[in-house]
Amino acid sequence: MTDQEKQSQKENKRVEKRAAEEKKQLARDEARREDTKARIHDLFNRLEARKAREMEKRAAEETRRLAKEEARRKTNIARERAIEEGQEKRKTREAKKRAAEELGRLAKDQARRKDTLAREQANEETQKTRKLKARKKSRE
Repeated sequence: MTDQEKQSQKENKRVEKRAAEEKKQLARDEARREDTKARIHDLFNRLEARKAREMEKRAAEETRRLAKEEARRKTNIARERAIEEGQEKRKTREAKKRAAEELGRLAKDQARRKDTLAREQANEETQKTRKLKARKKSRE
């Protein structure tokens, strides 16, 4: 074999070796790309799952908040009703008390008038009796 043939064989081996290395490098690059793609896909999946969990959590919190708000509103309404009922009872009680006091006052006034009338009649009778006695004395 001549030097040129040997050199040509060496060159062919070098070219084949370089081609094999390039093929390996391409395979490694492809594997790296696939791995990166898989990691990115996994990352997106985890982000989506996290978003879903956060949305569920927010929905649950919103439901709790609305329930609390509804309970608070019902409590406020019940408190206002109780206050109104208490005020109505107090008004009714005060009206009954005023009516009873008015009846008592009217009864006292009526008794006072009756007493005054009786006194006036007694005074008139006394005066009539005196006048009659005075007339009888003056006729005698």
